[in-house]
Amino acid sequence: MLKPVWILLGILLAPLAQAALPFTTAVAAYREVDQTYAAEALVEAVKQSTVATQISGRIVEINFDVGDTVKKGQVLVRIDEREAQQAVAGSAAMVAQAHANFQNIRLGYERSKQLLAQKFISQAAFDKAQADYKAAEAQLAATQASAGQAATAKGYTSVVAPYSGVVAVRHVELGEMASPGKALMTGFDPKDLRVVASIPQYKLAEVRRASRAQVEFSSLDKWISAKAVTILPAADARTHTTRVRLDLPEDVHDVYPGMFARAHFAVGRVKKLLVPAQAVIRRSEVTAVYVVDAKSNVVLRQIRLGEPVADGLVEVLAGLSAGETVALEPIKAGMYLKGKQ
Repeated sequence: MLKPVWILLGILLAPLAQAALPFTTAVAAYREVDQTYAAEALVEAVKQSTVATQISGRIVEINFDVGDTVKKGQVLVRIDEREAQQAVAGSAAMVAQAHANFQNIRLGYERSKQLLAQKFISQAAFDKAQADYKAAEAQLAATQASAGQAATAKGYTSVVAPYSGVVAVRHVELGEMASPGKALMTGFDPKDLRVVASIPQYKLAEVRRASRAQVEFSSLDKWISAKAVTILPAADARTHTTRVRLDLPEDVHDVYPGMFARAHFAVGRVKKLLVPAQAVIRRSEVTAVYVVDAKSNVVLRQIRLGEPVADGLVEVLAGLSAGETVALEPIKAGMYLKGKQ
């Protein structure tokens, strides 16, 4: 009857002893997780564009810089509009002249119709008056079109944002000369991002059958589930890989175009020995964890890791057994071990 009591005491004493440790712990355990195929990827914006000017002129105002948030329709850059204003004024004067000329010829044409009805002029004279009227009418229309073109060109002196987003690159400085087609600013919409991975042809069948896909940002210690996966119907003739797009949810923070990511495609289920990634320490080429036994003894043990798993876990391939306790705060565990020595 004593043996069960001692066993019970042993089970209870270990947690009590570990509860007095100056750091938190966790138990390595097998867990059924997704078996994934991982591929390196890059973040790109669905909406990314470079705005340019359509007229020549000196840049007199730059309202935004790199990193600034811009709303649709806000003025990014202004170009000196004095030349455009003069063109508009000249076009307006030409329209007034053409309109006056048209009115004069129209009155002569109306008189010619009356005289022709009264047989006071010949048909040839009336035909000439009619031709002059149509020519003046066409000239007025052409002049008005030219004036509209000048007014439109004046509008090009204000370069506006085509959509709301963030300025990624500013290509010009205040006082520089702008010319048609010259890049002014590059921006993107941070609410509409995706990840693009290149998949070898022999893995495409598995990727197509994947139940879901996640994107890992190792620099941010963040995993994000993809909204949708699109396999592009084209392959690179040189590398024999196919591009796969993974759409990210809206408003993903701290993610921007050009960032490195890793795409994980769930191709099955498998049991893996897992520990929290925060328990792992890396010293030069050594990867290890602090293992705590039932008597609160702490030892640094080298392990070999597999692939990272979502929820902040990582697979252990060797060096650790299921049920062993590891320290979640390696720095405090190291200080505790040094103090005991």
